[in-house]
Amino acid sequence: MPKISEKGLSMPSSPIRKLVPLAEAAKRAGRKVYHLNIGQPDISTPQVALDAIKSCEATIVEYGHSAGNESFRRGFARYYQNMGVDVRHEDILITTGGSEAILFAFMVCFNPGDEVIIPEPFYANYWAYAIEAGVNVKPITSNIDHDFALPPIEAFERLITPKTKGIFISNPNNPTGSLYSKEDLERLAAIVKKYDLYLFCDEAYREFCYDGEKCCSAMQLNGVDNNVVLIDSVSKRYSMCGAREGAIISKNKELIATALKFGQARLCPPFYGQIAAEAALNTPQSYFDAVHHEYVERRNFLVGELNKIEGVYCPKPKGAFYAMARLPIDDSDKFASWLLEEFSYKNQTVLVAPGTGFYFTLGQGINEVRLAYVLKIDDLRNAVECLKEALKTYPRRKVE
Repeated sequence: MPKISEKGLSMPSSPIRKLVPLAEAAKRAGRKVYHLNIGQPDISTPQVALDAIKSCEATIVEYGHSAGNESFRRGFARYYQNMGVDVRHEDILITTGGSEAILFAFMVCFNPGDEVIIPEPFYANYWAYAIEAGVNVKPITSNIDHDFALPPIEAFERLITPKTKGIFISNPNNPTGSLYSKEDLERLAAIVKKYDLYLFCDEAYREFCYDGEKCCSAMQLNGVDNNVVLIDSVSKRYSMCGAREGAIISKNKELIATALKFGQARLCPPFYGQIAAEAALNTPQSYFDAVHHEYVERRNFLVGELNKIEGVYCPKPKGAFYAMARLPIDDSDKFASWLLEEFSYKNQTVLVAPGTGFYFTLGQGINEVRLAYVLKIDDLRNAVECLKEALKTYPRRKVE
């Protein structure tokens, strides 16, 4: 039998999706499973986006521009201009989700063997995209005891080698919910400029900042216009993950022109997704106000209840809709599997994402899990109750 490629064999399984078969088996056995593993909100997609799809009178679902529909890119540019970022539609390449945006950015900016520094824990698929592009990840660990604050800039600088070509952050952060300040970004910008690196910033959760905090966009930094590569997506902002519409935004003209060649190779972004996403740009502020209020309530409830459980510590996220929690367990992968295969409380159980999958460094995240507060509070209440009971009976519970 022909052999699978080394690249294929080195691709990591998603910590978010790899337990789905076990969850499906639990459901077939009649148990209710609360999905806290994935960032799929139960928030309704804006009606304006749904109406745009329903009212589309196209008689041919045709190819579009490889950079994305111009009207969509112009609308996206206005969105950024309204938040104080001076970009034009020529600075934007629409992609098939934020995932393709990251992959294209890596393919454009790195040669095989180049290095990218990423604070861990990080969104697990960053590693997968790096493997696809032949890029080596250099992790820099943030710590749950410091609420996953950005590591000191000196620690970043110590990792820089002649092969280092970029730094990658997400802000607000997935999976931790941390929010990096303008001062944090300015410190990163200084070393990016000093060593002439790319600064990749995934801002898919920009609209979700809490407690009066605001997200400073990397596009608002001074003196690094040609270094900044912004990754964006409509999936989370408008609760339309299945639309698969993202974007690369950069004032680096050569970068965007090169990314377009990759865009031409995959022809064009999805037809109906662009229609929905362009319409979503007209979502009223009242939608975001209601969503913001809902997520604050969910966050406060989940974090508050988790920290009441003996042996559990969960920092309070400042953004996104995820929380990383440290549990009194031996192994988060084993615990997540056990929840689905062996545990049941009132015929219910929980699907969580093991923390190990969000770290590049072996052994990190062994007693951590990521929880997405994307379910209504009644469901979160039942899920936390299940976790509390599970930790009482888990056979390999660790007592500090």
